[in-house]
Amino acid sequence: MARQGSGAMLASGGLGFPPQNLARVVVWEWLNEHGRWRPYSAAVCHHIENVLKEDARGSVVLGQVDVQLAPYVIDLQSMHQFRQDTGTMRPVRRNFYDPSSAPGKGIVWEWENDNSSWTPYDMDICITIQNAYEKQHPWLDLSSLGFCYLIYFSSMSQMNRQTQRKRRLRRRMDLAYPLTMGSIPKSQSWPVGASTGTPCSCPQCLLVNSTRAASNAILASQRRKLYPGAVRQSSTFAGAALWPAGTGTAAVAGGTAKGEGLRVPGGAFAPSQSVPGGVPLPGLNNLNQPGTQRGAGLGARATVPPGVPALPVKNLNGTGPVHPALAGMTGILMCAAGLPVCLTRAPKPILHPPPVSKSDIKPVPGVNGICRKTKKKHLKKSKTPEDVVRRYIQKVKNPPDEDCTICMERLVTSSGYEGVLSHRGIKPELVGKLGKCGHMYHLLCLLAMYNNGNKDGSLQCPTCKAIYGEKTGTQPPGKMEFHLIPHSLPGYTDSKTIRIVYDIPTGIQGPEHPNPGKKFTARGFPRHCYLPDNEKGRKVLKLLIVAWDRRLIFTIGTSNTTGESDTVVWNEIHHKTEFGSNLTGHGYPDPNYLDNVLAELLAQGVSEATLKD
Repeated sequence: MARQGSGAMLASGGLGFPPQNLARVVVWEWLNEHGRWRPYSAAVCHHIENVLKEDARGSVVLGQVDVQLAPYVIDLQSMHQFRQDTGTMRPVRRNFYDPSSAPGKGIVWEWENDNSSWTPYDMDICITIQNAYEKQHPWLDLSSLGFCYLIYFSSMSQMNRQTQRKRRLRRRMDLAYPLTMGSIPKSQSWPVGASTGTPCSCPQCLLVNSTRAASNAILASQRRKLYPGAVRQSSTFAGAALWPAGTGTAAVAGGTAKGEGLRVPGGAFAPSQSVPGGVPLPGLNNLNQPGTQRGAGLGARATVPPGVPALPVKNLNGTGPVHPALAGMTGILMCAAGLPVCLTRAPKPILHPPPVSKSDIKPVPGVNGICRKTKKKHLKKSKTPEDVVRRYIQKVKNPPDEDCTICMERLVTSSGYEGVLSHRGIKPELVGKLGKCGHMYHLLCLLAMYNNGNKDGSLQCPTCKAIYGEKTGTQPPGKMEFHLIPHSLPGYTDSKTIRIVYDIPTGIQGPEHPNPGKKFTARGFPRHCYLPDNEKGRKVLKLLIVAWDRRLIFTIGTSNTTGESDTVVWNEIHHKTEFGSNLTGHGYPDPNYLDNVLAELLAQGVSEATLKD
C-alpha cells in the first residue's frame, strides 16, 4: 500500500549551518577517489569527538572503537585518514547537520548489495530519504542528486531507472550521532592546499564556487529588499537548505495532488519557497516554469559582486564528469544573475580503439612475453612476525619522550597494545628504530601493525612510508596480457599504443583477504588499459608487470563506485581505461600521467632498481 502524501519539491537539507546558539549533529566523513564524502558510523564519530575535546591537534586510532578499522588513524591537524599497512591517505572532514535529521535520531538507511549484506547511503541521501519517509511520500526520485534511482517506500525497494533492476532497502535504528554546541570551526577539507588562501582554479571548482556566489547574492539581495528585519546569512551551497527548518513551505508547481512523489531538485531551494511571513519570493517560485512565466522573476535580479566568473557550463574536458543536474541548476542560477550560460550535451567517452585484427597485434619491443599469470599466494612459513620485526629494527635503550605514532602513547611508557597483544620475548615497553629512516616505535606496536597487514615479510614505516623488504599485495589469481596495437593515443600521435588486458575471475577469498572462505565478485573484467609506446611508456609497462607479479594491482574490498563489498577493486595504482578521450579523467591527453604512475609504483616499492635485479 502506497504511503499517502502530497508531492513536493524539497532541498536535501541538513547541510547548512544553523544559528550559533543551536545544537548541531556532528558527522565525520572521509573522501573517496570519486569525490563522495562517506560517513563514519555514529560510534566512530563519538570516539573522534572525545579525542578532539582532549587534543584538537592529536591523532585518533579508529581501531580502538571498531576492530574492522584497526589499520586506520586520523590526524586531526592535517585532517587526513592514514592506513598504516598500505600508506593510503584520504581527506576527512567534520560536517554538521540539524539535530532533527536522520543522524540526530540515529536513523540509518541502507541498500542490499549482491552479497546480501547492507551498505549505508551517503549522509545527504540518507537525510533526503528520511525526510520523504516522514512526510509520507510514496516514492522518491534521486536523479537530481546524481543517482539514477527511484525509492519506493511501499515495497521498501530501490530501482535503477536505466536497468530497471530492483534492490531491497531498509531503515534501521542505530546510535545517534554526537551533538555539539557553540561556534563552528573553519572546516578543514580536501584539498589541503586550499588553506593557503589561493582558491583552486580548476574548471570544476570554479563552477561550484560561481554557483555558490551567484545563489547567495541573489537570495541575499531579495531578502534585503523584501524583509529587511528578517535577513539571515545564507547557507552553504552543497545541498544546504536556504531557510532554517520550519520557516518555509514547499509545494509542487501546478498542484499538490495526493499520491505524488518527492522529486529533489539539483538546487538547494524549492520552486515555491516562502519566508517566515508566508509570502513567496519573486524570482524563485518561477525558475522551473516555462519562459514567459519567468519574466517577473528576472525583475528581482541581484547585482552580482566582483569575483564571480562568467563561466560557460559546458563539458569540462579533462576535469571529470559534471552531472546534468548540477549543470542545469548552475545554468538557472547564472542566468538569473545575468551571467553568460552555454549548455551543451556532453560527448560520450571513447573507451576502446577501432577493431584490430590478430595479424596487427605485435609484442611490445623490449618486453619479454605477452602474458603473465598469478596463482594463489604461497605464505612464507619460515618467518614469524617477531622475526620480521626484529630483522628491520634496532633496539633503543633510552627512547626520547615522544609519541609512538601507532598507538599514540609516549615511547617512554608501555605500548597501547599492552594487554591486547602479547608475544614471548617482546615486552610492551621495548622500543625499536627502523634502520633506513630512523623512526621509532614500540616493538609491540610494529608487531600489531604487521599482523594487521599482509604478513608477507615486509614492513612499511607509518610515518614516511619507507618500505623494508619486498612488499606484496592480496591480488586474487588472474591473467595480465600486453601487446602493441597500430593506433595512437591523444597526445601521442607519433607512437603506437600498448594495450594491457587484465582478467580476474570470481573466486573464494583466501586467508589474506577480508573474509576468508567467502565468495568474491569480479565486475567489469576483462579490463582494458592503455599506454603510449615510447620509452617511458615501456618502462611503466615493465614496472606494472613487476607490480602484477607482486599482486599489487588489484585487491579485494568495497567498491567506491557501487558500494559493493567483497569485490575486486583497483589498489592505488591508477590506470588509463579510456582510449580516445579524457571525459572521465581516466584517458588521454594527460601529460603528467606517466610520471604520476611511476610515483605511485615507487610508493608500492616498485622502482627502476627492481628491473635491474
